[in-house]
Amino acid sequence: MTKSNMPSHAEIQDLIERSLKEDLREGDITTRALVPEDQIQEARVAAKAPLVLCGGPILKEVFIRLDPTADFPGPFAEDGAALAPGETICRIRARAVSLLEGERVALNIVQRLSGIATLTRKFVERARPVTVLDTRKTTPGLRAFEKYAVRCGGGTNHRYGLFDAVLIKDNHIMAAGGILQAVTRVRQKYGTTQTIEVETRSLDEVDEALQAEADIIMLDNMPTPAIRQAVQRVNGRTKIEVSGNIDLQRLDELAHTGIDFVSVGALTHSAPAADISMNFL
Repeated sequence: MTKSNMPSHAEIQDLIERSLKEDLREGDITTRALVPEDQIQEARVAAKAPLVLCGGPILKEVFIRLDPTADFPGPFAEDGAALAPGETICRIRARAVSLLEGERVALNIVQRLSGIATLTRKFVERARPVTVLDTRKTTPGLRAFEKYAVRCGGGTNHRYGLFDAVLIKDNHIMAAGGILQAVTRVRQKYGTTQTIEVETRSLDEVDEALQAEADIIMLDNMPTPAIRQAVQRVNGRTKIEVSGNIDLQRLDELAHTGIDFVSVGALTHSAPAADISMNFL
């Protein structure tokens, strides 16, 4: 498993530049007609529904990019904090033009990331003692940010990409001629330097993965009774991950099957945006 910390300064600045360019182009024509360039304004950003915050430092950078003199008086909620409706995330004092130009970009980013963190927290609390993993089912170009959001919610990152961990899936197995052949080829190429995870879809494939001495066995789209049988067959010889059709309701039964991990694509591909507002004071 990999660890996704806060995205780098360069990644954050790149996201902000691309997002502002997309939204502003030559400028906010409504604001430029209505608001004096030198007007200073204070605004409050707050949660409108229960959420786990993620992206606060990015929000801050959006407004500093538009107004280097922007100030953030008072406390600033930390990423990973659970907030109730009405709780303040931060206050901002800056040029009114800059606040209006950056509002949608800043909120879009924080709402997206906080939505992922909030959903992840629900899965983590429901799955204990099983570890909740994310997947590569992320928004193109936003993987570093979305995997960071999973961590803010208490989840654990699976592999970051195709380059940092071996996961032998069904098409790999088909191309290699079987699980044993696939694992053997990987070991011949990498020796013991790579952990090998194998995706299985049946109990027979679980037996093959055990014979091949896979480090982790993924049970893909298996019903719960089959998962219990697989756990008995594995009998602690390797780690077990369950994937496919995982929702909050199903976690209640999966949490007590003896598995080690559950990977959930929905954390990043189906998380609803958190409800956050920014209002002038």
